[in-house]
Amino acid sequence: MLDIKYIRENIDAVKANCLLRRTNTDVDGLIIADDKRRALIKEIDDLRADRKKRSASKPTPEEIAALREMGDTIGAKEKELEETEVKFKELLLTVPNLTHPETPQGGEADFKVLSTYGTIPDFKFTPKDHETLMVERDWIDFERAAKVTGAKFYYFKNDMVRLNQALINYGFDIASKHGYNLIETPDLAKDEILLGTGYNPRGPETQIYSIEGTDLSLIGTAEITIGGYHAGEILDLSNGPKKYAALSHCYRTEAGSYGRTAKGLYRVHQFTKLELFVFCKPEDSAKYHDELLATEKEILDGLELAYRAIDIAAGDLGGPAYRKFDCEAWMTMKGENGASGDYGEVTSTSNCTDYQARRLNIRYRLQDGNTEFVHTLNGTAIAFSRIPLAFVENHQQADGTVRIPSALQPYLGGKKSI
Repeated sequence: MLDIKYIRENIDAVKANCLLRRTNTDVDGLIIADDKRRALIKEIDDLRADRKKRSASKPTPEEIAALREMGDTIGAKEKELEETEVKFKELLLTVPNLTHPETPQGGEADFKVLSTYGTIPDFKFTPKDHETLMVERDWIDFERAAKVTGAKFYYFKNDMVRLNQALINYGFDIASKHGYNLIETPDLAKDEILLGTGYNPRGPETQIYSIEGTDLSLIGTAEITIGGYHAGEILDLSNGPKKYAALSHCYRTEAGSYGRTAKGLYRVHQFTKLELFVFCKPEDSAKYHDELLATEKEILDGLELAYRAIDIAAGDLGGPAYRKFDCEAWMTMKGENGASGDYGEVTSTSNCTDYQARRLNIRYRLQDGNTEFVHTLNGTAIAFSRIPLAFVENHQQADGTVRIPSALQPYLGGKKSI
């Protein structure tokens, strides 16, 4: 969240940023709630001080009655303050992060292409989409998963299981090379941690599966569990940032995400993901954002995928991100109106500045002994739904096999195809 002091001192800029981000944020209502909260705090403090002063000497019966009445007044004011604090916090949490000045304006379709990489496949045969190919090769089973669990779930099978394990180890090695500590996270997190990282665990607009009767929810990404890993802590960043490569299962309702462009593995309710996460000093976050993007590119380059890097527009950023880059791989399944394919998102990396750290109270120690909020960044290393999708579509051969790039061959016992 943003600092309320900053919001009060920059009301017009915050309102303009909310319009840019296309959020329905009541900034004026927030200021009114904060004014009321401040006034109540002062009033309660003054009443307590007065009561303490009056209680210093032995009170008369009349004074005792007055002190009791004052106590009742304080109690009523405290209850009013509690209700005001709830309203204030609700409004404060709806204010999005600030926006990088180079971020494109607009919505989902207004991204800026930064660069393209690799060569779009030029098939000498009619290529298949990943679902058709994987079902034919007995590498995936959507039908029985729907019987057991429901639509948009699946079983990986046979060589696809081995391919995913190879991709996991490939991702581990690249992340480790760049100083990321490996960690495997829980699949559940408290709702307060989801709120702290900027995810809405409850309500009609949530994309989260919540556990009824508890304060727990299934995570949609390890960004949640790693973001909460250091909640309430003061970190020692004197020797550099804390960097994690987190493996977890991810669960998403994907409400309304059906249709041709969401077929197969592109939008599913459960998948495994290797997520990169950085806690760093504020002055270093832009540098580590570039590093996260470079690491994602290195992974995709090794997999020999055709892809592009894009700068996401302000209206499509989501609340926590100050700036976000996506990598989109070429996918046969994205072809429409006679096109041979199109790009689809496979990785994403966001600089959240101190937005999440303020909500989760994560600080670092300065040299003078004071503390300051850290900056948090996250990025997808490998999502084991969309990467296998792009992989088999890019590397399919005329005989139905899938070519294995040289970088991945050591993880599959030297196999050049599956």
